[in-house]
Amino acid sequence: MVFLSRIYTKSGDAGETGLGDGTRVPKDAARVAAFGEVDELNAVLGLLTASCPDVPEFPLLRRIQNDLFDVGGDLCVPPTPNEQPGTCLRITTAQAEHLEAAIDRLNENLPALRSFILPGGSPAAAWLHLARTVCRRAERSVVTLMRTEPVNPAVLVYLNRLSDFLFVLGRVANGGGSGDVLWVPGQNR
Repeated sequence: MVFLSRIYTKSGDAGETGLGDGTRVPKDAARVAAFGEVDELNAVLGLLTASCPDVPEFPLLRRIQNDLFDVGGDLCVPPTPNEQPGTCLRITTAQAEHLEAAIDRLNENLPALRSFILPGGSPAAAWLHLARTVCRRAERSVVTLMRTEPVNPAVLVYLNRLSDFLFVLGRVANGGGSGDVLWVPGQNR
């Protein structure tokens, strides 16, 4: 359980922050950047649900926001070689599998793509495309982190599935794909 009695501590005033295991690191460390971008993604989803309360799959988006806090919690505590299962909050493969099931269910009713899609269409779809791009950036930051530090591999899988889910849900929010804005290669030459 989280208990915050004070919002500011002044412990970060010199450009460092604390990880979940108590380690102090620079605020621009790769691990901090990765969970910061996950936090940004969560904020974009919050804007989406606040701006478009009729967005398809609203309850699932709230579940995803909770999962993203789990992702941040996972990233802020570096795994150790002899970590016992259940001692730290870690993303699981089941969380990514839940997204896969949603992708399959939603994509089944969408027409096949014959072009790339420009971000836009309905307001909800535009927010979903923005969330997808932020998710991809967070995913790239996790890949960068994984090159030098240990990371739960399920984090990367979850973010990869989430970006796919956000793309599919963007199409659903565009009238089941009928309102998708299609890229026309070379249209303005």
